[in-house]
Amino acid sequence: MKDFKDFIIPDRDFGTPAAKAKQMVTLTIDGFDVTVPEGTSIMRAAAEAGIPVPKLCATDSVDAFGSCRLCLVEIEGRNGTPASCTTLVAPGLKVHTQTPKLKDLRRGVMELYISDHPLDCLTCAANGDCELQDMAGAVGLRDVRYEAVETHFRPRNTGGEANPQWLPKDESNPYFTYDPAKCIVCSRCVRACEEVQGTFALTITGRGWDSRVHAGAAGDSFLTSDCVSCGACVQACPTGTLQEKSMIEIGTPDRAVITTCAYCGVGCSFKAEMRGDELVRMVPYKHGKANRGHSCVKGRFAYGYASHKDRILNPMIRDSISEPWREVSWDEALSFAATRMRNIQQTYGKNAVGVITSSRCTNEETFLVQKLTRAVFGNNNTDTCARVCHSPTGYGLGQTFGTSAGTQDFDSVEQTDVVMVIGANPTDGHPVFASRLKKRLRKGAKLIVVDPRRIDLVKSAHIKAAHHLQLRPGTNVAVVTALAHVIVTEGLMNEEFIRTRCDWDEFQDYAEFVSRPQHSPEATEMLTGVPSEELRRAARLYATGGNGAIYYGLGVTEHSQGSTTVIGIANLAMLTGNVGRPGVGVNPLRGQNNVQGSCDMGSFPHELPGYRHVKNADVRDLFERAWGTTIDSEPGLRIPNMLDAAVEGTFKGLYCQGEDILQSDPDTKHVAAGLAAMDCVIVHDLFLNETANYAHVFLPGSTFLEKDGTFTNAERRINRVRKVMAPRNGYADWEITQMLANALGAGWGYTHPSQIMDEIAMLTPSFAGVSYDVLEEKGSVQWPCNEKVPDGTPLMHIDGFVRGKGRFINTEYVATDEKTGPRFPLLLTTGRILSQYNVGAQTRRTSNVVWHDEDVLEIHPHDAEVRGVNEGQFVRLASRSGETTLRAKITDRVSPGVVYTTFHHPDTQANVITTDFSDWATNCPEYKVTAVQVSPSNGPSEWQEDYAAQAALSRRILPAAE
Repeated sequence: MKDFKDFIIPDRDFGTPAAKAKQMVTLTIDGFDVTVPEGTSIMRAAAEAGIPVPKLCATDSVDAFGSCRLCLVEIEGRNGTPASCTTLVAPGLKVHTQTPKLKDLRRGVMELYISDHPLDCLTCAANGDCELQDMAGAVGLRDVRYEAVETHFRPRNTGGEANPQWLPKDESNPYFTYDPAKCIVCSRCVRACEEVQGTFALTITGRGWDSRVHAGAAGDSFLTSDCVSCGACVQACPTGTLQEKSMIEIGTPDRAVITTCAYCGVGCSFKAEMRGDELVRMVPYKHGKANRGHSCVKGRFAYGYASHKDRILNPMIRDSISEPWREVSWDEALSFAATRMRNIQQTYGKNAVGVITSSRCTNEETFLVQKLTRAVFGNNNTDTCARVCHSPTGYGLGQTFGTSAGTQDFDSVEQTDVVMVIGANPTDGHPVFASRLKKRLRKGAKLIVVDPRRIDLVKSAHIKAAHHLQLRPGTNVAVVTALAHVIVTEGLMNEEFIRTRCDWDEFQDYAEFVSRPQHSPEATEMLTGVPSEELRRAARLYATGGNGAIYYGLGVTEHSQGSTTVIGIANLAMLTGNVGRPGVGVNPLRGQNNVQGSCDMGSFPHELPGYRHVKNADVRDLFERAWGTTIDSEPGLRIPNMLDAAVEGTFKGLYCQGEDILQSDPDTKHVAAGLAAMDCVIVHDLFLNETANYAHVFLPGSTFLEKDGTFTNAERRINRVRKVMAPRNGYADWEITQMLANALGAGWGYTHPSQIMDEIAMLTPSFAGVSYDVLEEKGSVQWPCNEKVPDGTPLMHIDGFVRGKGRFINTEYVATDEKTGPRFPLLLTTGRILSQYNVGAQTRRTSNVVWHDEDVLEIHPHDAEVRGVNEGQFVRLASRSGETTLRAKITDRVSPGVVYTTFHHPDTQANVITTDFSDWATNCPEYKVTAVQVSPSNGPSEWQEDYAAQAALSRRILPAAE
């Protein structure tokens, strides 16, 4: 039987996971010859032959369990009726799935299930989406012979007394309910939590009749347990026991559209299941190649911001930022914006305006924004949020490997033997990838964590890092170089790989550099705080442990030596030959859904789409002929340069699409000063964000649910984004950018994003083979995708590096200028939390605030004690740049001398603390190292109060009649 989901989009459940053996086995099922890989279950073999075997406890996302006894079969020559889910195929087997004996057995089993199950199917939210209902029909159950005397589903027994077996619904989780009365104890939810998610939050308590699914320890609810609300249990549940609240409230979906999540850089594929134009639920798509049917709390449930009351749906303008907003028509808003921008250029010159592209918008939309500044404004003043996150990745990997992106696909982690996670917290920032990583670790892979904080991967349910190099913030380069020192001086490098794939002369110079005594673990121990022997053992494990993969995040890039650390990571991979095959590589974990794509599309001021420098005349000529305009040969301004120039009075106009630089960029006071000095700030977003406090034009944006396009995830995978509902603001973002360009005289005539992608493919070699038709056919592709590799490139640098020979570059440690001292003795580092995303504009407008409704400061018990700081107390966090207040959380996750916070809530404005120090090569801010002091406080700082007052004043909107 198909379940309801199959009628929306075919998404067959084969009962057990696919076998990966190459040896094939032929058997006979119900008279049909079936050939499948060795290790396949009989259940799956039958399903692949189009012969469904009834099942309840089996689903192909988890291993076979064999508890429901509904999938029984008969095998000629064997006694009994084995479970088809746990019985593997063998050559020559003759299997029967439908015999009189099996029919009687299945009906008997189903009668037992139904006898202790409420028969409220017509009013149950799972009606039409219930496998128990389906299986009752499949086995031909027409009557139940057993009288239900003792049950789990009746609140009171027949005498009116309270039924001790009955348990009330657990509705503590904001997104789904747990109804024990409907549970058949199939264990699918428990196994999904263990095998798919890897949290182990669920268990079966009791035995036999008393068996129950329970979240957490005794007394816990789903909300208070370790449950991370990924939705795997809800998806696995074959009944209405675990049910989305949206299904209960809205009803059964009637159609579905496959699209891509708009949160982190994993790029999960989802089925957006709709009823009319209302989104009922997001269900992870099992054929999505990035997520393989899994999800996290954000992608699965946190889409409510799309219909939040704070969303702005009409354009607004004002003459100055001290005035209230005034709602106007699209024509008036665009005319106002275009006139102001042209007047600025006429007064201050063509370079006095610029754009910031969005890493939350599609490739097509980003392409148009950078085209706007180059083809319409006539300059290269374009930048993107990658400036403040992964710009060092582009520089570092470009210099060493020749391309500015990760080397692997996410499937590669299944073949790794040693994983090194540097400056990343995947369980919070990239949770679906983290689940795949944890699954590999449970199967025996070893883990090295390099992080100043004890992240969950260091030790959690059934996983433990072999080594945790808990370095001092700011010493990444010293640690990475010390790892290379051990590999080189102990002769652990892969000389054959280096000789054939890398520049040998450069390696000789690099080997001499890292072999110097000052780079040894013993010499750097006092600087980094990492015990020398621990570092040596970690280096040996990475070099000799088999396939070694490095995954890194913003804890690497957001430093004054971010680019140097990326280069050092690339050096480690080349030293050990861990490039160019499955299970290895260098993998940046991108923070936003399309930050890779925004870089690919030419969002940087020195590069045209495809990472080609604007100084190259042949590249400019290609775009000039296509666009019918002249491209400036001089690189434009980066975001920090734009703000500096604004304060100086030479940069006066900014079009900012889908980014909130006032909250996300460092040194908030400087950002505010730059924005306040501009004559025209155009904010194009969903909400009146913090940057909009200084805007003169607000153009309401569209959500990922309201547009067509593509996102490119961290593995270079180009995924389709599909419109599931009409834009509530009237237009998709690409249409708004086109209307602005045309108001400026551009004359663009795109009618669909596919035409923009065709232009991208025509102008960008790595996208030459990409089109919407190709993506419809293949589902997704990873660039480069062109004539040489029409199916895309899952693994980079297989036979050689893009630049030819891999390049070793010396990585000398240079201490940051941001130093601790008597006034500011602690080091602040920052990060993310699972339930919130980036500046929180989306997730703060969902029920995710149940888990994280404010930013808190993690501080070590020793540092808290000497400062008189108590748990939950307001503390003053001060640096050379500014100060703020927030509550303290006392924990040994951080080392003495280190404090940590997140930046999701504008009330805190953590970036008022961070400084303007940045990466030497890319200007990526040094978020991860700020010297601070912590002291008790009574409440918000004066700056916070002033900021809140200014924000309230700036967000006034005149009534429509005025």
